[in-house]
Amino acid sequence: MDEMRLKEGDALIMVDVQNDFLPGGTLEVAQSDEVIEPLNRAAGLFHQHGLSVFATRDWHPRDHCSFLAQGGPWPPHCIQDTAGAEFSGSLQLPRETIVLSKGTLQERDTYSGFQETELHELLQRLGVKRLFVGGLATDYCVLNTVKDGLANGYEVYVLSDAIRAVDLKPGDGQRAIEEMRSKGAKFVELFRSETGERLAV
Repeated sequence: MDEMRLKEGDALIMVDVQNDFLPGGTLEVAQSDEVIEPLNRAAGLFHQHGLSVFATRDWHPRDHCSFLAQGGPWPPHCIQDTAGAEFSGSLQLPRETIVLSKGTLQERDTYSGFQETELHELLQRLGVKRLFVGGLATDYCVLNTVKDGLANGYEVYVLSDAIRAVDLKPGDGQRAIEEMRSKGAKFVELFRSETGERLAV
């Protein structure tokens, strides 16, 4: 286990930790609540180092094209200004967290935190070079956010203990992990040492 240290130019992206993807939600991801504790620890670590924290969220209109009634693959979820669209009450977002809404247009579905948001521009303005990504779901919004991060020239690390998959088809989550690796993403996790939280490759 190789230890790595956070440094200036790092940023954390927490992907779609919203009630509708959590237990009891309209699009529940299995074991999704297990991402919250490691994400809280990561957010605290980034905050301690004065580094940027971002949180993406699906923020759909009621007749969004991805919904079953409109011919899409998903049940209605994360509808704007509903309880299902809210971040988990257990998610501990630092006060300075930058929230980015995606999927806001009725006619377009978006999985990546970079699509139709200001994420890339904000990262550039902040001088970010390395991204650390965790959240929901491995095989959709995490996958596409990681792919776009790599395509935009960032070094991308996935928090392996803070992702869970939809697995609409069995194995989708593992295939997404393999795809992220093949495109250059690295996988890390937090561990506790005598001097506090650390990241390990």
